[in-house]
Amino acid sequence: MGLIFLGFGTLAAAVTQFAIQSTSGQQSTSGLQSTMTNWTEPLPGPMQGRASVIDGDTVEIAGQRVRFNGIDAPESRQHCDDAKGFDYPCGRRAAQALDKFLAASRPPHCSFVDRDRYGRLVGNCNRADGRSVQKWLVEQGLALDWPRYSNGAFAAEQVSAKAAQRGVWQGRFDQPWDWRDANADKVESVSEQSTGFGLLGGCNIKGNIRVNTGEKIYHVPSQEYYAETHISPLKGERWFCSEVEAQAAGWRKARR
Repeated sequence: MGLIFLGFGTLAAAVTQFAIQSTSGQQSTSGLQSTMTNWTEPLPGPMQGRASVIDGDTVEIAGQRVRFNGIDAPESRQHCDDAKGFDYPCGRRAAQALDKFLAASRPPHCSFVDRDRYGRLVGNCNRADGRSVQKWLVEQGLALDWPRYSNGAFAAEQVSAKAAQRGVWQGRFDQPWDWRDANADKVESVSEQSTGFGLLGGCNIKGNIRVNTGEKIYHVPSQEYYAETHISPLKGERWFCSEVEAQAAGWRKARR
């Protein structure tokens, strides 16, 4: 019996240590508990709502972070070469293009297949007009078919994009998964990935509205409750690119 308890204790310790290491010491205890709860929660049913773009393959809908299934877009800080060999921010371009695409037919509709290791929902999403978001991103060369998870579901769209030299296919680029491995210092932390690097990959200040009082409060990444604060655009909450912008819009800084 003692060995059984020891085994459970060792397993629990290993899980806890893995989670702590994954956040590189950045996530608060409350944020860690929230992420671990997400891993164990059952998947929600299909969801629709106005989407805030986080990066080229991730959106937030009704306070839930959704990672598109089977594709991988350039990272927010990733750069690629264009047809003339000039450097350009392909990660930000992908996010900006996605934002325009979604705005043309709202709201998007997503159904979920899994949660990733950060607790984000992984889903297949369509615009209101039925167009597949993932297929469009790959067709435009803004994201890649990710064979590790897609089983080649978007391979045909990728062949088309490559032949037409659209998006990243116009020049030289690193596959996003390879770029992350080679640029660990430039990739946002797990805490940022799981709770938001910000609208269009650059605005990471969270403008939250208190349910009971309606008070508008913003949180910056270094604050205690940043990780567990979720932004719901449907409730009037939003992202800001600077504290000055947040204050000008009527938000005050959280006390901690």
